[in-house]
Amino acid sequence: MQQLNERQKNIVGLLSKNNPLSNSQIVEAVGVSRFTVLRDLELLQELGIIKKEGKGRNTRYYLLNNNFFDIDDYFNKGPDERDVKLFNLDFLKKEIFTEKEYSYLNDINKKYRDSVSKMNKTQFRKEMERLTIELSWKSSQIEGNTYTLIDTEMLIKEMIEAVGKKKEEAIMILNHKDAIDYILENKDKFKKVNLFEIEKIHQLLTKGLGINYGIRNNPVRIIGTRYLPPSNRSQIVESINLIIDKINKTKDSFSKALLSILMISYLQPFEDGNKRTSRILGNAILLANDICPLSYRSVNESDYKKGMILFYEQNYVKYFKELFVEQFKFAVDNYF
Repeated sequence: MQQLNERQKNIVGLLSKNNPLSNSQIVEAVGVSRFTVLRDLELLQELGIIKKEGKGRNTRYYLLNNNFFDIDDYFNKGPDERDVKLFNLDFLKKEIFTEKEYSYLNDINKKYRDSVSKMNKTQFRKEMERLTIELSWKSSQIEGNTYTLIDTEMLIKEMIEAVGKKKEEAIMILNHKDAIDYILENKDKFKKVNLFEIEKIHQLLTKGLGINYGIRNNPVRIIGTRYLPPSNRSQIVESINLIIDKINKTKDSFSKALLSILMISYLQPFEDGNKRTSRILGNAILLANDICPLSYRSVNESDYKKGMILFYEQNYVKYFKELFVEQFKFAVDNYF
């Protein structure tokens, strides 16, 4: 993910206080060469942080709302020091991927479709087995599971549990395999999302772990944030139905998947296992639309959690969206 240097952060801060500005005003304020400032402004435009309007002497630069966070500064503050937005569904009104981003993702996916078209059933099954093992490992690791990738492979292939690990850790991993097997056998069911199938994924992921099935009746709290999802069951049911309706009305399958990952985690409709459910649901939507699923193998767990917390607290999507795109490209490059 692109990190800004101090000069570029200064330009963003300048625009946040004095919107809009000409490049000459920015040069004077920052105190570096015009060439350097123009290069920085071009980068900030590419990252979608600022927008340029006008031509020649009338050119002005604007800061685009909600498109920049100094991530380090944000997380240098403790959970109780950060301002947190109340639960809302305003994000459902927004577009997730720009046309340029959507085109980029589609171009990448052509490689996946081309590779799969040349595979026989055995080859495809073996690659899905590899992805299943690595997704089961990483998704569980994000939740605090201590199994290694080798431990996970031995468990799924040979049913050999790792020495010194909790029984619940093995159950969590095997539950992932069962949930992934289910969506592979029932891909068409996820062309249109419904609550029954979301609850089915949740049940498969949480069986044997002492977690109640169905929409929760009690409040939940999330480690590392003051954000509070709704606690009223009626509001949760109403909200998840609105989320499902938005997913089904969204034409872009990548947006459908990312919307599912973000909003199920944000709403926390279940007692536990919400992020796991959201990740597997996102992959179910991708597979139903002939798109490469994600294993999250190379994702840093801290980055994943930061992306989620930014969305919980600020409805800020850019950080997690970049993570999603990176993991999608990684999956296409490394599987099938």
